[in-house]
Amino acid sequence: MKTTGKTKRADLYKQISDLIISSRNAIIKTVNSGMTSTYFYIGKIIVDKEQKGELRANYAKRTLTILSEKLTAKFGRGFSTDNLERMRNFYTLYSYRISATLSRKSDNEQISGTAIQKFNDSEISATVSRKSDNEQISHFLPQYSELPFNLSWSHYVVLMAIDNGAERDFYEIESLNQNWSVRELKRQYNSSL
Repeated sequence: MKTTGKTKRADLYKQISDLIISSRNAIIKTVNSGMTSTYFYIGKIIVDKEQKGELRANYAKRTLTILSEKLTAKFGRGFSTDNLERMRNFYTLYSYRISATLSRKSDNEQISGTAIQKFNDSEISATVSRKSDNEQISHFLPQYSELPFNLSWSHYVVLMAIDNGAERDFYEIESLNQNWSVRELKRQYNSSL
């Protein structure tokens, strides 16, 4: 059977359409990963710098309120006091995984200890403040690729509400494997999968 011009155009359209959809999905995943990693580092900086490593500082609420006002004025939505609290909580809940992931990658791939050292020594903001804007971005990008955050920030907000660590890990893995939306994750959790 001969292929007609109409069939060739339909094939061409489908191939390009599939490419665009695939590319958009990859871009969304990259943006989500970068945003989630940024929020993790914001949580780390809050814990390390503002609280001097203490997870519960007495002055934290006032500090976060002032920080929220300044960040919102400069960057817009997304930096409410509640969201900064979530970022701090995100860091405290997930920091153990980052150290383990970076150590494992270092052992397996002979990655230099620089990323682990900077992470563990809490030198992020001191190092960043000495660099230009472009160098700041390139400074963080290699570390972003090391972080195991494969879901959106909204997924992690839902997951952080789960107190049991094993249960939280289960729903994170299932969300990733089953490609659950945030709505589906909530539905599955509420139905006690």
